[in-house]
Amino acid sequence: MRRLMCHCNQIKVLFIFLTLTLLCVFIFREARVSERPRFIVKYGINCSAIYDMEPVEVGKSLVARKNEYVGPTDMNILNATSDCDWFIASKGYNAVQGSEFEREFPLAYSLVVHKNADLVERLLRAIYMPHNVYCIHYDLKSSDDFISAMQGLARCIPNVFIASKLERVQYAGISRLKADLNCLSDLLESEVKWKYVINLCGQDFPLRTNAELVSDLKKLNGTNMVETRQPGTKTWRWRFRKALKNNISEYYESPKNLSEEKSPPPHNIEMFVGSAYFTISREFAIFVQLSSLARRFLAWSEDTYSPDEHFWATLVRVPGVPGEVPRSDPDITELISKTRLVKWLGFENIHYPPCTGVYQREVCIFGAAELRWLLDYGHWFVNKVDPKVDPILIECLEEKLLEKQLMSKQQSNLLGQTRGCSTL
Repeated sequence: MRRLMCHCNQIKVLFIFLTLTLLCVFIFREARVSERPRFIVKYGINCSAIYDMEPVEVGKSLVARKNEYVGPTDMNILNATSDCDWFIASKGYNAVQGSEFEREFPLAYSLVVHKNADLVERLLRAIYMPHNVYCIHYDLKSSDDFISAMQGLARCIPNVFIASKLERVQYAGISRLKADLNCLSDLLESEVKWKYVINLCGQDFPLRTNAELVSDLKKLNGTNMVETRQPGTKTWRWRFRKALKNNISEYYESPKNLSEEKSPPPHNIEMFVGSAYFTISREFAIFVQLSSLARRFLAWSEDTYSPDEHFWATLVRVPGVPGEVPRSDPDITELISKTRLVKWLGFENIHYPPCTGVYQREVCIFGAAELRWLLDYGHWFVNKVDPKVDPILIECLEEKLLEKQLMSKQQSNLLGQTRGCSTL
């Protein structure tokens, strides 16, 4: 019996050693193959200390971020994907493996992006699992280098593809909504029978591991995670028709008001507003694709302002849809819907602490001092991140996610070994 216990302990020690070795190899490999500067290494910053809000460490991060961040260009990413075997190995995609618990609950992603191929690749790597499926929609206005880099990612990484139909995305226009719908249509044709689909943009980043996300999504039991609330003062967005182009067919920067009043929405649908971003079930996605009501509502929304911010919020409230949110239910705000955590300037110090990064169009680009708040709030993704504003936040999020993945894998393997020992 003592020999058996000793043997089991030796297995545990060996597993811990191998896990730490793999972590070191991962860090070394990243430093060797990437042109991306690692600020936490260069400036000796401890992410756990930042999470614990130790003043000295937070201060170091504030000083460090004043230095200019120069990361890989779109061309660098394109060149890296010219050798897919090297790219996959160097970035660690071939080493990613989900647990059986995760493989039984595959997910789909729609990534609507338009710039910064390096940041898109970091997002993709942070959410990647070989049993999931990923659709990339790039804006037709994007640079040639960015487009080629996205095509390179799709060519190299298994279960990643480019949307079959692409849009010239106009701010607050119907094209932004159609970009996600194009990906949604392709994802439903995928051989991967995913359970939920999540849409993201290039400045989003995960706050949870895939396993944690799957655990939360299973608890939804088929319901959808969508921001949906009464329209209040936003009825102007659809009361009058909006023009997308001028009289010589050039797109406006954003839709312009016309004097012509619109007819009511089809089927007298009760309007709700929310976010362009969602987590919806496969069943609801099928309803959106196949329902004549959804198609008519989409057509009616063509000449409205920012239809992506009322389309999902309204349809999820239609009686009888899969995962319905009853119209009588209270508002589901962005602080209740877990899909995406955002800080708006107008709600600072009311709903959340101040932004420690910078504001861009009244939306916070987060700083490292918000690491703890982001990880503890309970949401699944954060918007916005930008290494040019604060590279340390993204590096610390990557580190914390990797720590949790390794810990989960270690616990799972130790549990399996303990069971094996107990049966001997």
